[in-house]
Amino acid sequence: MARSPARTATSGQVQAFLSKSRALTTFSDKHPRLIFAVDATASRQPTWDVARRLQADMFRATRQIASLSVQLCYYRGFHEFHASPWLRNTDDLAAEMARVHCEGGHTQIGRLLRHALQLHRETPARALVFIGDALEELPDDLCDLAGQCGLRQLPLFLFQEGGNAQVRQTFQSMARLSGGAWARFDQSSADTLAQLLGAVARFAAGGRAALENNPSEGARLLLQQLKP
Repeated sequence: MARSPARTATSGQVQAFLSKSRALTTFSDKHPRLIFAVDATASRQPTWDVARRLQADMFRATRQIASLSVQLCYYRGFHEFHASPWLRNTDDLAAEMARVHCEGGHTQIGRLLRHALQLHRETPARALVFIGDALEELPDDLCDLAGQCGLRQLPLFLFQEGGNAQVRQTFQSMARLSGGAWARFDQSSADTLAQLLGAVARFAAGGRAALENNPSEGARLLLQQLKP
């Protein structure tokens, strides 16, 4: 059976598409978007409190570059996943985080990445930051999703608390496949996490050049892994 001829877009439809694409690019340049995700299962309460204190560093780091927009994402409990509205100042993000307490449950990193990919298709985000210490999903599935993020230019910056070898191996593979970076910290190294968050925010706001122009230990750790 012969196939129906493909529908050809009119010049008006093409122009409308191009206009929308330019508008999205302009918006993204003025208000770069960063997805900030934290594992909120039971073991994470101490680190959640640390992240809540440090989140202001992300906004401070981009003050001279662009107006950063941040979406807070977390999972916890029995299949609970939350994504906040886009937030443009540290007070709103701090208030959002202050309302959360950690609850026992399994990791939902795959769900987070699928959410991020859908969000990125609608209005591009510059990067995704994830803070966590555990992995209870199939590494191959997560690496496939990370590869999809890489194809769509959504780098993953994965910050691992603790030294679990399987988590490290999977997070490192995910970071590489997405074009992002991995780093480790512990509860005694809040300064390291602060530098890492600030470095990713600068990357989200101004790209690799923003990291190179504002050197710090966190920026150095990320630059060693980011593709030239």
